[in-house]
Amino acid sequence: MSVSFTSQWGTRRLKWSTSKIGSGKTPSGGAEGYADSGITFLRSQNIHFSGLKLEDVAYIDRATHRDMWSTRVLFGDVLLNITGASLGRATCTSSDLGEANVNQHVCIIRPTPGTNSRYMAYALGSQPVQEQIRELQVGGNRDGLNFEQVGNLELPAAPQNEQHRIANFLDTETTRIDRIYDLRARQQTLLEEAAIRRVYDAVRGTHLSAERKESGLDWLGTVPANWRIGAVSYYFEVELGKMLNQERAQGEHLRPYLRVANVQWDRIDVTNLAMMDFPPAEQARYRLKDGDLLVNEGGSWPGRAAVWSGEISEIYYQKALHRIREQGAEITRWLYYCLVAAERLRVFQVQGNTSTMTHLTREQLRSQRFPFPEVPTQARLVAELDRAASRDAEVQLLLSRQLTLLAERRQALITAAVTGQFDVSTASGRNVTEGVTA
Repeated sequence: MSVSFTSQWGTRRLKWSTSKIGSGKTPSGGAEGYADSGITFLRSQNIHFSGLKLEDVAYIDRATHRDMWSTRVLFGDVLLNITGASLGRATCTSSDLGEANVNQHVCIIRPTPGTNSRYMAYALGSQPVQEQIRELQVGGNRDGLNFEQVGNLELPAAPQNEQHRIANFLDTETTRIDRIYDLRARQQTLLEEAAIRRVYDAVRGTHLSAERKESGLDWLGTVPANWRIGAVSYYFEVELGKMLNQERAQGEHLRPYLRVANVQWDRIDVTNLAMMDFPPAEQARYRLKDGDLLVNEGGSWPGRAAVWSGEISEIYYQKALHRIREQGAEITRWLYYCLVAAERLRVFQVQGNTSTMTHLTREQLRSQRFPFPEVPTQARLVAELDRAASRDAEVQLLLSRQLTLLAERRQALITAAVTGQFDVSTASGRNVTEGVTA
């Protein structure tokens, strides 16, 4: 391992300060081993640098817990995510956790007597140790870390009495940073909730002073009496793109095309475009025009949509995408906001009588009914929503930058403390987060 770092006290391999390195397992019987209540069963989503997050915790019954007795979690254990997107996140257990177990994606590290588990968890979250973990992942072990690799991680080797002081200092300072972080994250959530409410109100004409009527749509309620309620296919052309196969990825007429991954909410990513053969006879059918609305048919988020704005002069689309095009004067941008409201209210899932929608078929989309005010009203409401969305995007960007800065400064403070770059007995971490206030 090429990652090296300087510590006032030198470094020490993690395995030399532990009595156990192991992981949990899936309950016998798979999903049937879970329970509505009982023994806490921790998974990777519960492990965060700021502590255990138990809002989405699972449970196992006592019989299953006894069967998994050898992989139980004890007070003072350090828990490290060893697979997945949250690889490397670590925290330690507190006395109020109670009986608990973990699944196979979480590594249980049991420090030897005298080793401060809070210090070890902070050390695992420090920049040099996280770089070691990233290097192991880049080195080809994309399935995660094994126990040998975990044991060979180099950690700063602070003396035992210093570990306690460092952990106490970091508990205080990171709690303050985490509180600011949570406030900023909460602001983002409130902003998103307000945006959805604004779209829903616009789609049903809530703030228009007009006589109202029942829309006939359970999720929508009443709308202004002069608004039309109609199927998407009545106002728009709905078509699926071209099916991709191995042969079509080569040919004389290779052109860039959009996939599901390119179509995000209200944004089309053109930085990573694939190529497919589109002979001249097919180009008119599959070529996108400025103003076309693209809707994901499948993939990770069926129903996710964005309007194509002509960023590239010639581009096409694949079969996993619906292309919706104006047939008359109706505005595709208005339909986009209708889709936003319907998707956030889980209209498609309810109609399909399923909690997990895997596809939004062409037939489903064509028959979906939405409210349509007169075109000038559509244009005015769309303009208002677009202006508000632009303001929100600026605030969201500012909040995201602050969250990134807070995370970076939190790690910088931890790294400096666990490697002995300053004396925690007299220092304050406030200068590390200078310029970011609650």
